[in-house]
Amino acid sequence: YKAQGVVEEVTNSIVDHIRPGPYRLDWDSLMTSMDIMETFEENCCVMRYTTAGQLWNIIAPREFVDFSYTTSYEDGLLTCGISLDYGETRPNFVRGFNHPCGWFCVPLKDSPSHSLLTGYIQTELRGMLPQSAVDTAMSSTLANFYSDLKKALKT
Repeated sequence: YKAQGVVEEVTNSIVDHIRPGPYRLDWDSLMTSMDIMETFEENCCVMRYTTAGQLWNIIAPREFVDFSYTTSYEDGLLTCGISLDYGETRPNFVRGFNHPCGWFCVPLKDSPSHSLLTGYIQTELRGMLPQSAVDTAMSSTLANFYSDLKKALKT
């Protein structure tokens, strides 16, 4: 999946809200928990997070364990990740898997107080799910992601 939108904020602030850390749980309505399992350096960690059930719990809550890295990219920032086979899955969750994915955030040349945020998401929710349910959930999740992020950045 690819998601792209213009956000009225500078790149550093946007990426601070997206990457693993204290802001993410405050605004991302899909995430229900996040734990940093290991930290390798300031912008590099292994995190475990859980997501809420979706589509009236047709899609049960999921758990992911991802390696995450944030770095400079051209004039902006890139935060990327990939799932790891790490630890036991918590009860009442299905362990999902994220293939290489990331968020690129670059300032708009004509308006440096605005940024172009582009996400590439390659996720396997796993479990017995019809692809149409996954596609529906992902499209609404990504739309809500931008809406929630924009609200969080205004506060």
